[in-house]
Amino acid sequence: MIHQSDFLIIGSGAAGLSFALRIAEEGSVIILTKKKRADSNTNYAQGGIAAVFNENDSYDQHITDTLEAGDGLCDPAAVDTIVREGPRSIESLRRWGVAFTADKSGKGFDLGLEGGHRHKRIVHVLDKTGMAVESTLLDRVREHPNIKILEDCIAIELITEHHLMGGGKSYQDKVHCWGVYALNNTTSRVETFLSRVTLLASGGTGQVYLHTTNPAIATGDGIAMAFRAGAPVANLEFMQFHPTALFHPQADSFLISEAVRGFGAVLRTQKGEAFMEKYHPMKDLAPRDIVARCIDKEMKKRGDECVFLDATGLDAERVRKRFPQINEKLLQLNIDMTREYIPVVPAAHYMCGGVVTDLDGRTAIEGLFVTGEAACTGVHGANRLASNSLLEALAFSRRAALSAREYFRDSVNALPRIPPWDDRGTYDHEEWVLISHDRREVRRLMWDYVGIVRTDERLNRAQQRIRIVGEQIEAFYKKTRVTEALLELRNLAQTAELIIRCAVFRKESRGLHYNTDYPERDDVNWAGNTVLRGQDIRLERHCL
Repeated sequence: MIHQSDFLIIGSGAAGLSFALRIAEEGSVIILTKKKRADSNTNYAQGGIAAVFNENDSYDQHITDTLEAGDGLCDPAAVDTIVREGPRSIESLRRWGVAFTADKSGKGFDLGLEGGHRHKRIVHVLDKTGMAVESTLLDRVREHPNIKILEDCIAIELITEHHLMGGGKSYQDKVHCWGVYALNNTTSRVETFLSRVTLLASGGTGQVYLHTTNPAIATGDGIAMAFRAGAPVANLEFMQFHPTALFHPQADSFLISEAVRGFGAVLRTQKGEAFMEKYHPMKDLAPRDIVARCIDKEMKKRGDECVFLDATGLDAERVRKRFPQINEKLLQLNIDMTREYIPVVPAAHYMCGGVVTDLDGRTAIEGLFVTGEAACTGVHGANRLASNSLLEALAFSRRAALSAREYFRDSVNALPRIPPWDDRGTYDHEEWVLISHDRREVRRLMWDYVGIVRTDERLNRAQQRIRIVGEQIEAFYKKTRVTEALLELRNLAQTAELIIRCAVFRKESRGLHYNTDYPERDDVNWAGNTVLRGQDIRLERHCL
């Protein structure tokens, strides 16, 4: 089956949905999503959106905090762009219907504080901001006659010259994207989705790691597909580990928002000792990379399985009112956060690298735009400042929509003839135990060898092993009819390999990449972005 639309969007988080709402007046829009509509990293975001509304705050101070968190690798132009567009992004969400938590006067925002921020600037909806943003955007999308959402559809490959009849010899100068092949899980058939403009808003890569705050769908699909199609990717060594995921056998790494520490909670060892004051002047509100490494160090030093977050010294009623979702989840597990310490461990949370884009979401592939966590815009550098992620997704999706509109109007040529998906020579394979085993092996390997603290020996071992596993998975993929589990495994392994290649390449410690063999930041030799293009890897000051 062939579907055609003016604009095709892969992913239904804040980046994809806001892009759809902005572009839908220009033409028809199809949104493909792997699972149910609300299953995205956006929906899991508790903290909020960083934006300057405090009269004591300023754009310059938000920019400074972002640059400091990024540890020397942020693109100043990209940072300036999202910070100055912050208030506009918030006002857009309010117009669409997001009811942000108000201050006591009822006229302004109740601004929260998170790690790395020197001022209160976190606009939020209690502790479920992402859920509120996601549900509101979905409501607006459902109402729009030009937008269609197709659930349970997983993109397989971007359609480029590689798929054209005759090898695409007439398109030698540039690579173009004309849509995707996607597996419709409802029909178990591969269908063709054609469009002159494709937006990858496919989210993150957290499932590459054994412990993650991300939903099950975060398998790095967009990064893997774009890389296979020839787009450069960058800075994949910078995986942010959230310092405080709930440590509980029934919690599945449930996130304890950084806003809890911003509200006054303190990290403690199992003996009750506060420890962050030993490591950083901002104590428990130090940047996330520092807090995560300190927790990891304290756990390893004592042989403990976790540390604890202590909110017991705070006003109990205010804690319950400010964090209703977290409080409810903990009570379900028989933990009263107003009376008991919360057991926490770091978990893979946010990919600061991704597919390289410019300030308008454009990639090196014509017709392909990328926004949200799958993109490397230059905003986050070596470490993301808390609550800048939803801001980045919204700001760059607005800019991408404007750019995509221009590209669409200029690209008047008809789409080339695209062949149907070719699965000749494949068959239904019953060895599904191989898929589940390989998925566990990749995730365990990444957690053990490419985690919060790294060494050359661990990274080299990881690279040797992932090469073998990846070859086995690719061989299995070529002879097997595609399924969702197989496609996710392939993308998971591909993304893991790219992360490892970047981590092996960078011979210093910076931001989220900490290698004990090179414990210092080296601005003389490594003050640049790790950029991968096919088999080539190099350091570049500007990615695109």
